[in-house]
Amino acid sequence: MMTDKTDNPTRGRRSKIDLLPDDVKQLLDGLLRDGKNSQQEVLQAVNEYIEQQGLPEDLKPSRSGLNRYSSRMEAIGKDLRDVREVSQALVAQLGDKPTGEVSKLILEIGRTQLFKAMMNANEKDGEVDIGMIKDAMLAAQRLESAAMSSHKREKEIRKAFADEAAKVAETVAKKAGMTAETVSSIKKEILGIV
Repeated sequence: MMTDKTDNPTRGRRSKIDLLPDDVKQLLDGLLRDGKNSQQEVLQAVNEYIEQQGLPEDLKPSRSGLNRYSSRMEAIGKDLRDVREVSQALVAQLGDKPTGEVSKLILEIGRTQLFKAMMNANEKDGEVDIGMIKDAMLAAQRLESAAMSSHKREKEIRKAFADEAAKVAETVAKKAGMTAETVSSIKKEILGIV
């Protein structure tokens, strides 16, 4: 069943940790990223910092809240590491293939992730977030548009470079006393004209 999640105001509510002031959140994230501290040590350091700053007591995260946040961040970090590894392998495999091929690959990864998100939502509560689908489709459209612009610009740059190289080659060839036919042949090779 597909519904718009704006029907349910409790969904998507930000956690207490997400609402922390930026400086407290940066401290928390830094301690978690460091990996040298236990969650109890992280919680203690964050709560002490909140006290030192004279912030309200109700900003202090709970142990379970920190555990949920840490688990969520670790899951996101794992996904990012996995995507980075796959991307590096694919980029190595693609090498200098046209930008369009890379864009197709990125769009396919996006479609796969969207499908997974929809399946996960369906398994959890039988609902699919229409807003998420709209956002994903808009992102895919923007990505494709950016890829096309990038590809067009790349072609323009290559053509301008080839034109300049052809002019230089023509000048050098003429100075070297080559025939007009040889100069024309060199220009055609540089410009990729068969």
